[in-house]
Amino acid sequence: MAAAVASLYRRVLPSPPAVDFASPEGKRLFAEALAAGTMEGFFPLVSVFQTQSEPAFCGLASLAVVLNALAIDPGRRWKGPWRWFDESMLDCCEPLDKVKAEGITFGKVACLAHCSGADVQSFRTNRVTIHDLRRHLIRCVSSQDCHLIASYHRRPFGQTGTGHFSPIGGYHAGQDMVLILDVARFKYPPHWVPLQLLWEAMNTTDDSTGLLRGFMLISRKVAAPSLLYTVSCRDENWKRMSKYCVEDLPSLLKAGNLDDVPALLSRLIESLPADAESLIKWVVEVRRKEEGGPSLNKEEKERLFLKENVLKQVRDTRLFTIVHDLQYANKPCYNCSSSSEDDSLTRIAAVVCCQGAAMLSGSVVCEGSEQGVDMLLPMSSPGASSCNSNLKSNAVKYPSSVDVLTVLLLALHPNTWLGIKDEKLKAEFQTLISTDSLPDDLKREILHLRRQLYYLKACKEEECEDAEQPSPKQQC
Repeated sequence: MAAAVASLYRRVLPSPPAVDFASPEGKRLFAEALAAGTMEGFFPLVSVFQTQSEPAFCGLASLAVVLNALAIDPGRRWKGPWRWFDESMLDCCEPLDKVKAEGITFGKVACLAHCSGADVQSFRTNRVTIHDLRRHLIRCVSSQDCHLIASYHRRPFGQTGTGHFSPIGGYHAGQDMVLILDVARFKYPPHWVPLQLLWEAMNTTDDSTGLLRGFMLISRKVAAPSLLYTVSCRDENWKRMSKYCVEDLPSLLKAGNLDDVPALLSRLIESLPADAESLIKWVVEVRRKEEGGPSLNKEEKERLFLKENVLKQVRDTRLFTIVHDLQYANKPCYNCSSSSEDDSLTRIAAVVCCQGAAMLSGSVVCEGSEQGVDMLLPMSSPGASSCNSNLKSNAVKYPSSVDVLTVLLLALHPNTWLGIKDEKLKAEFQTLISTDSLPDDLKREILHLRRQLYYLKACKEEECEDAEQPSPKQQC
């Protein structure tokens, strides 16, 4: 039997070099920095600050704090009726179980920020100087529309632990010190450290990747990135999809017996990996009627209308028509033809597709109130029998597997299709998947997914930069 691990209650903050935020010296630094205007970012951060919920969740907690401080709407529920960023929702670039066990890399925190709808600039220390850090830091702490997350090693501060992430809450120009809002509050309090020492802590190598650490600037985009669709990495299937797109698909496209678009799409659908359905998920709002009045407020009605509009725009594309006819023409689903007026969750989902009905009947755990639930549901398996052909003309509010497959094809980078040998077929297909003529709302959805897929690919390449090293990790 393994020996029991002794419990710990916090750590003594090594001081110097750090200055406890709550100490008389820490208060003085705060007051002087506040008067100088370099504590503006502190207030939105502290208003939503949270302690990391797992020892290896420092990157997720730092990002959740910053996203909430920027008032970025995640577009889906956290708990009850509330939309709010939480560590448990930050899984589009790395499965949460893996982060819990191994931590997360600098590149994947940046990837998560992109996927969550933020503008991100990331800098490793080999590409910038301490003067660049100071310049970017002053800009961020002097406003409320940009925040800086530092990735650093604790050793230069004399602290226990290894790699860590935390947001920076302020800067004292006179003493060249920064305020680290440590998300491991069970361990160390917020503290001031010399900027030079923070730079040295950043300028260290993450042994799991062989890459230097650094910092990232996170700000809010002008428009929300996504209404319906998001990439999810709750498992490793995206790596198989990446291999399919990079290695398998080019070979398939070079086949000489692809005479027209339906033949090409048919071949593509048949060759998709078995778990391709897990890559792209949709955010679904299913709502029950409420006794005595409507259950949607004005904001919710507007969001639901926008989602329905995006879904209609997907179904208005010629690509959807072709994919729909190929996938479901000969695969009727009689469960979807029920005439029952029951508006239970199962009935609502059955209007969408049978697999969705099964999930809503109990295969998927979701949070929600009696007024409704938000869910992330995977698309059905391309080979499975789902909804009948009437789906195309029904005014359904929720995506089917055909919708999601259409969106996946649109979201793949245009260069994916350059390997088509027949020039006429290539031109026709590129016109079919072009975003140029898409309505603005749908185009934003597609470009958002395309960015997510790009950053997932970039994260995978970051791992490959040091193939001999173990899986990337960064622990607190």
